[in-house]
This record gives sequence, structure tokens and C-alpha cells, in this order.
Amino acid sequence: MAEDQDVVRFQNVGMRYGLGPEVLHDISFRLPKGSFHFLTGPSGAGKSSLLRLMYLAQRPSRGLVTLFGNDIATARRGALPDIRRRIGVVFQDFRLIDTMTAMENVAMPLRIAGASEAQVKEHVPELLRWVGLEDQIDARPPTLSGGQKQRVAIARAVIARPALLLADEPTGNVDAEIALRLMRLLEELNKIGTTVVVATHSEPLVARFKHRRLHLDAGELTALPGGGAQAGMA
Repeated sequence: MAEDQDVVRFQNVGMRYGLGPEVLHDISFRLPKGSFHFLTGPSGAGKSSLLRLMYLAQRPSRGLVTLFGNDIATARRGALPDIRRRIGVVFQDFRLIDTMTAMENVAMPLRIAGASEAQVKEHVPELLRWVGLEDQIDARPPTLSGGQKQRVAIARAVIARPALLLADEPTGNVDAEIALRLMRLLEELNKIGTTVVVATHSEPLVARFKHRRLHLDAGELTALPGGGAQAGMA
């Protein structure tokens, strides 16, 4: 696929926190528009750090990061909020707003994007029903279980149909049936054009869906033991 259709492109990227050692080394890959990738690797391999670079929470220490054709290092400051609005993120710690109901949390991206209240009232309850939370629409996060919070966080991330969805262990707090349902939701989003990256420790989950993957080990992209599909390399 042509470079100008790549949603994400990393070239020889390194990253460190402060003056510490590099946690990512010489990372090069590309994610074509509309692709679906797992991001795998052991704890401490650098998966969350790589996601942070992709949703602009961190800048690389060296190398080139390009999102939607924009070189992040040289993009004008005013362009960065527009880039961020095209990215949906499912965080491991959920980051829900405790004073808002489940519906209000999920509706937030739509309201930021300028959707009408009619659109909010149509789409948000429908999505909450799909993730099995139709009885929790008015519940606030402190009253929800970890798995319920996870589903609210996923609904919030996908409601505005982002161009790029980054999910950090999105099935880690739910049972197998809900995990499968959530993965199907991410696949449906992918089918309408969203590029999806799912970070996971679950090899059974990866094996079941057979999507391509990025595999990190000690901060480096590596070949997979016994073979396996990698993302396109830069």
C-alpha cells in the first residue's frame, strides 16, 4: 500500500523517559489505512510506551513519527488537537469521569465533535446496549465493576468512529464471552475503515483472530517465535 495511505509510520524511533535509558529502540513499521494489528510482547516490553507515542502523549527521543501523513516533530502546534481528535484510545486505567454517568462519559467525544443531542440520544444508548450495559446508562463509574468500566471506556473510544483506535488490554477485565463480543465490535469498526491496534498479553485471543501483529521484546520489534505475521516494516 502506498505510503500516503499509511495512518501510522515509524522510522528508526527511539524513546526514553527523562534522562533514563531508552525503552524503545530503532522502531520502524507502518500501519496501512484500515488495517488491524495486535501489539504483543511480555510485560515491560514497551507496549504502553509505543501506544503513548501513537496517541501523542509522548514525543520520540529520536527518529520520525508520522500520523495521517503529518510529521509530528514539524507539525504546527495548532494541528495536533485535530490529529488527536482522529484517535480513539482505550486506557488500561479507563480514565472515566466519576461525576458523569456512563451515558455522559460515552457521549463526550460526540459532543466535542459537535454532534446534536438527537444524535447523542440515538447512538449512545444503542452502543451501551451492544456492550451489555443497557441497565447501567445512568450509573456513575464508582458504582461499576472493573469489567463494566472497561466496556464504558471501549464504548467511549469507538462512539465517534475514530480513524485510528488504540486499545491497551481492552479485554483484560471481562469474561471470555464479553471479550469476544468486544473484539467483534472492534472488527466491525475496522470494517468501516478504522485502523485498529490492540495491545494484549493473551496469546489465545491473538490466535483466535489471526490479525497481523507487532511484537515487542525488550523495546525492540522482533520476529515471532515459530513465525507469524508482522506489520508492514518501514
